[in-house]
Amino acid sequence: LGCLECCIKCLGGIPYPSLIATILLYAGVALFCGCGHEALSGTVTILQNYFEVVRSPVDALDVFTMIDIIKYVIYGIASAFFVYGILLMVEGFFTSGAIKDLYGDFKITTCGRCVSAWFIMLTYIFMLAWLGVTAFTSLPVFIYFNIWNICQNATVLEGATLCLDPRQYGIVPIAEAKTVCAGSEKFYKMCESNELDMTFHLFICALAGAGAAVIAMIHYLMVLSANWAYVKDACRMQKYEDIKSKEEQELHDIHSTRSKERLNAYT
Repeated sequence: LGCLECCIKCLGGIPYPSLIATILLYAGVALFCGCGHEALSGTVTILQNYFEVVRSPVDALDVFTMIDIIKYVIYGIASAFFVYGILLMVEGFFTSGAIKDLYGDFKITTCGRCVSAWFIMLTYIFMLAWLGVTAFTSLPVFIYFNIWNICQNATVLEGATLCLDPRQYGIVPIAEAKTVCAGSEKFYKMCESNELDMTFHLFICALAGAGAAVIAMIHYLMVLSANWAYVKDACRMQKYEDIKSKEEQELHDIHSTRSKERLNAYT
């Protein structure tokens, strides 16, 4: 029975809204980082094998350098939000403990309220950042959808002159002609390859992961705002109870003093 009560008490102290938001955040970030990394690697394979785009021999900012930079950014995002999710969970436990143990030894401090307000501001900034990441991730999805659509139309419409030119998307300089047109061997190999289909679906999964991270940030904002309001109200209640107990103690002291004075007067 004692073990059961202890388990119930521990489960009751878990901030479930923060836990749900953390799980959603980790799932979204893992989906975005994992699928995005593999999709970028597939993009490099497609550019090298079918469009014959080569890496610049000098340290120039070409498409391959940009892909490498984005991969390092993905590594940073995965590490940063793993730590940030833990911090938000700790803040959730802190806020829940502050409310439930209001009249115990644990007291709500001004620093605790400032930390909650700081997390609200930081989460709002991260939500805007993830909105930007979601919009940026939709660009390769749009590009690969166009490529997939051209491949589908080329197989249906025989004799149609359909071409893929990476210069349209700024992948290669204007002076470099890397066009692949329907009817060529490279075109059909690319359309039938697993790299194109897999990369397209990986970018879709990365977009879904970024969207899940946005939803997690919105969920965190609601949770943090509610916790901050609860802590603020609890702090006011705590001050009210302190003042009330102080006044009651003063009244008790006054009553005791008068009783002693009356007793002395009778004696």
